[in-house]
Amino acid sequence: MGELNSRKAAIVGCGFVGSASAFSLMQSGLFSELVLIDADQNKAQGEALDISHGLPFAKPVQIYAGNYDDIKDASVIIVTAGAGQKPGETRLDLVKKNVGIFKSVIPEISSRNMDAILLIVANPVDILTYAAAKISGYPENRVFGSGTVLDSARLKYLLGEHLEVDSRSVHAFIIGEHGDSEIAAWSSANVSGIPINNFCEMRGHYHHEEAMKRIAESVKNSAYEIIEKKKATYYGIAMSVKRICEAIVRDEKSILPVSSIQHDNHGITGVSLSMPSIVGKNGVETTVPIELNEAEETALKSSAETLQKIINDLEI
Repeated sequence: MGELNSRKAAIVGCGFVGSASAFSLMQSGLFSELVLIDADQNKAQGEALDISHGLPFAKPVQIYAGNYDDIKDASVIIVTAGAGQKPGETRLDLVKKNVGIFKSVIPEISSRNMDAILLIVANPVDILTYAAAKISGYPENRVFGSGTVLDSARLKYLLGEHLEVDSRSVHAFIIGEHGDSEIAAWSSANVSGIPINNFCEMRGHYHHEEAMKRIAESVKNSAYEIIEKKKATYYGIAMSVKRICEAIVRDEKSILPVSSIQHDNHGITGVSLSMPSIVGKNGVETTVPIELNEAEETALKSSAETLQKIINDLEI
């Protein structure tokens, strides 16, 4: 394998999520080269052209449609390829379809480049991250999914609205599956170090249980709501992809709730799900020990079991 170009990324899959991610990365100035790959070459070319026309208003970056040979020196490979979630369909309904797609896509990647970071964004992201790690033969630290980075952002956004405070000052994680069994880790949530309930009371909110339930449900259902209203969700995830790429390219060692295969974390092993993790140029350095109460621990184990059942049915 040749030398990687730390300023080059590849996006495999140019649907709504792939093209919105390319648009977001074009504006970020993180990369100087961006190759777009899609089964439909015309689609990739169209997106590359359209996004390139914004370059006079951004920083120089070469954006072009390519094929798998063009990824051999990419340092980050973002995989969004897969069937999208349709109205009324759960993320897990997509499993069989998308694992099938990964069985053809992932070997194309690993046969040309074994040294990049594989960032999995296609859904159901936890199952596909597990599948990508197993199929690619990549070291596990360099295969991870966007996980609950977006869900956690949705949680921060809603808490920021609720408390009338900048969402960037809110520290709260959604953990577990990116999907129906996800958990809001309320016991560790805080606003600039102030426990969430104390801050709520300072803002005149006292019905904690009710507010927690309502906000967590709203986070969990927001994808369904957006899909029902506009058929797809892609801007939020595109910003999440940009955020994760920043942490990788700048070796930030930022703590992000990405999805990776767990090893005896809260008693969970061999399943890919989201836990706060230190992310830098080598991918996931380590997960971060997060204090959970008993109910959260139980819910996390149950989320892991949901995913384990699906993994057991896969032929990988």
